[in-house]
Amino acid sequence: MLAIVVVTAVAMLGLSHGVGLLLGTRQKTVVKQSPYESGMPVLGDARERFSVKFYLVAMLFILFDIETVFMVPWAVAFRQMVAARLFLLVEMLVFVLILAVGYIYVWKRGALQWD
Repeated sequence: MLAIVVVTAVAMLGLSHGVGLLLGTRQKTVVKQSPYESGMPVLGDARERFSVKFYLVAMLFILFDIETVFMVPWAVAFRQMVAARLFLLVEMLVFVLILAVGYIYVWKRGALQWD
């Protein structure tokens, strides 16, 4: 089975490369050699420095996104555990309160303002 997979992969790569050489034309133009940036023309050097604010917003997004992912297992546990629903509800309210305090702190400090 492994031999069939390897032979098939090598054959596909070889055929695609061979057909491309036989039928395709290879003309190097400025447009073909330029990097593709989502359809937008390149504005500057790729090695220019980014603002720290970009990384801060990205890290905050990851932080709040990961914390909200914890709500899905909680919802499953909340639905299955009938006896401990009050405890689970208070636990989630405390979690959401901590999230809200963190979000308000970040908002007041101006970390979400994009200049």
